[in-house]
Amino acid sequence: MLPSLSQAQAINKYSLEGEWKGPLTVPGGSLPIQILVTELANGNRFAVLNVVPQRINRIPTAVAQHGDTITFVAEEVGCRFKGVRSTDSKRLEGTWSQPGFSAPLTLEFVPPPPSAPKSFRFPPPYRVQEVSVQNPLDKLTLQGTLTIPAGSGPFPAVVLLSDWGPQNQDGQYGTYKLLGGLADHLTRRGIAVLRCHDRGMGQSGGKDALASPDDRVRDAQAALEFLRNQPLIDIQLVGLVGHGEGGNVALLAAARPQPPAFVVTLAAAGLPGADILSMQPGLGRASAVADTLLNGVIRQNQRHGATTQEQVEKMRAGGSNAAQIQIYLDQQYLRQKAEEKKRLDALSKEQRPLLEIVRQNPDDRAAQAEVAKLLQAATPGLPDSSYVAGAAQLTSPWVRSYLRFYPQRELETVQCPVLLLHGNEDLLVNASANLSVLEKGLKGNKQVQVRRLDGINHLFQAPMTEWPLINGQPSPVFASAAQDAIRNWIQSLAPTVKPSTHPTTAPEIKQAARN
Repeated sequence: MLPSLSQAQAINKYSLEGEWKGPLTVPGGSLPIQILVTELANGNRFAVLNVVPQRINRIPTAVAQHGDTITFVAEEVGCRFKGVRSTDSKRLEGTWSQPGFSAPLTLEFVPPPPSAPKSFRFPPPYRVQEVSVQNPLDKLTLQGTLTIPAGSGPFPAVVLLSDWGPQNQDGQYGTYKLLGGLADHLTRRGIAVLRCHDRGMGQSGGKDALASPDDRVRDAQAALEFLRNQPLIDIQLVGLVGHGEGGNVALLAAARPQPPAFVVTLAAAGLPGADILSMQPGLGRASAVADTLLNGVIRQNQRHGATTQEQVEKMRAGGSNAAQIQIYLDQQYLRQKAEEKKRLDALSKEQRPLLEIVRQNPDDRAAQAEVAKLLQAATPGLPDSSYVAGAAQLTSPWVRSYLRFYPQRELETVQCPVLLLHGNEDLLVNASANLSVLEKGLKGNKQVQVRRLDGINHLFQAPMTEWPLINGQPSPVFASAAQDAIRNWIQSLAPTVKPSTHPTTAPEIKQAARN
């Protein structure tokens, strides 16, 4: 039997992962060309172009393969390389071209280094300090890490604030370090970062379960004051970046005395706390049950996306034009959003009675007895201990305080620049419902920007098919589109830190960039 087209493509495809480099001959000398290629989990490739002497760094580069012919295209600087792979797979021999200039170029392959032992870590290219932050009002100490870029400064700086629930300074979910990854990205690009363990985590004092949003505001204010007293920090450019509840804490801090210079929120809530809690999958259930329910929704959305893509391919094969395909995609988007709203409304209607019991009954023991009965009726057959644990969770001091929390309060007082970021694939804090409320509350602030990021979930991850492969397995990372949006916006506020540019002195590449 002959192989199918997809099988043939799989047979013909080979790994390009690693470094491809070689000298490009130009008038008056040569330039070192470097292209770094990463294989992605979905079979696609991610590549970047570096021409270090010209300060061209990490330019996104498209990769195309047709048999042994490889094409790299860096549209941002108008550069293109087309070459043929050698029989030993260690060279690409071809032509480099850009407007007004072309020359032969051979790129030699340098394989990626073997994985370092797990106990070894390369030192980062910036300063790292373990610090203690004093919260004098609550008489507690928060332990954390301050990362400062290389150089003399002064640098803009941010405090990173985590979402609800006790988290370490990296905002860690399994192996994924949401805040840790963002801190590394920002510090490498000229922004100092302070991130602390939540109350009760690591060596930080206090108890997270007892911390209300107002308690967390005082922690954020203490962290801001700490940064303002550091010698390498620009005290006029110290801001807050908060994820989830941390974003709401940042907005509250911006409405208080000695506010931050700016605020970035990542999936912050706009609806009242009771509404947000009622739409969390598996409310009051064991984490395994809650995760199962959420994963079911994720799989359903993935199936919908696959079906939509399949139909688009059929439409293209049938001769549909771009306008017809766009109309279909718009219709599917509206349909999916309507289905998502229907799901959230049904979930809220089912779970709100649990929260209403807690809200109306200040006595924990009595409230827990009623909540446990409702949990057992909703999911019978579980051990009694699971219902007791769920009821205790729903009557915790934090839940009681969050039920009284209204994210829109004090928003009209916020006058500093604000960037509201939200992923359109956020299944925990719906973007459409929550962003509109925040925008309305901040309408008196003329320095507010709102960004909805396609394909991004609540943890600011891109779809799994775009994750890099590490040791052969997809590894979650903070979406590069979100990282760039945060960095570029902060740098636009800082006169001493310019947004990323790619200056060059070579006449040929200058011309390509202009075109």
